[in-house]
Amino acid sequence: MKVLLVDDHPLILSALQAVIQSIGSDTKVVGTESAAAARAALRADSDFDLVLLDLALGDADGFDVLVEFRSTYPAVPVVVVSASERTSDVIRAIDSGAMGFVPKSSSHSVLHEALRMVMSGSMYVPPSMLGLEFGRTPGHVPSAAAAGDAPLGAQARPEAHQKLPSIEDIGLTPRQAEVMGLLLQGLPNKLIARQLNLSVETVKDHVAAVLRALGVSSRTQAVLAVSQMTQGQGGFFTRRPATR
Repeated sequence: MKVLLVDDHPLILSALQAVIQSIGSDTKVVGTESAAAARAALRADSDFDLVLLDLALGDADGFDVLVEFRSTYPAVPVVVVSASERTSDVIRAIDSGAMGFVPKSSSHSVLHEALRMVMSGSMYVPPSMLGLEFGRTPGHVPSAAAAGDAPLGAQARPEAHQKLPSIEDIGLTPRQAEVMGLLLQGLPNKLIARQLNLSVETVKDHVAAVLRALGVSSRTQAVLAVSQMTQGQGGFFTRRPATR
């Protein structure tokens, strides 16, 4: 695996390099301390498997760089690694095409798991984001971990109406599932149409059907909904665009 790190803080960059390198002996990590250096690295060699991007860069706005990289190198997934844990930043990053968002306060094991999910074709959203908009019912009771001591909650099984639907439950056609996979990679309708050899209007219809099936009204909500369904279960596999 070949990873490009972009972080303007030398100590954090060095620490991230060490953590990523520990994933395996075949992992190659290239560290850059600015957006300009990252652009130069990608121009020289775009054959990276993953980009880890900080949002607080000295020479550019991290969100602008995210949009730029996703547009210029759509086959290269980008994971945001940020000191911010604001919900608005997570949603904006996913809206801008990030395949994951990992707070810098996360443990090494969490970062490893996030990268594993992304490299397998899934998306990673911080667990704290899951359930903010989905799966809540009146009288929602926190989990045992959140409540501190709720042994009965650990033993009780949810009633059918309280269970979150699975990917299989939402009843997508094979084509809609393909569209959802590419949508979850942050691809716009035009690129999805190109990947699947469909018209943009047909893709719009499929996207609308996917959102209806998930019971959401936006792409970001779709990402959160699918993440809630799949996190901790290996993730939802999505096909990578073959645009290299």
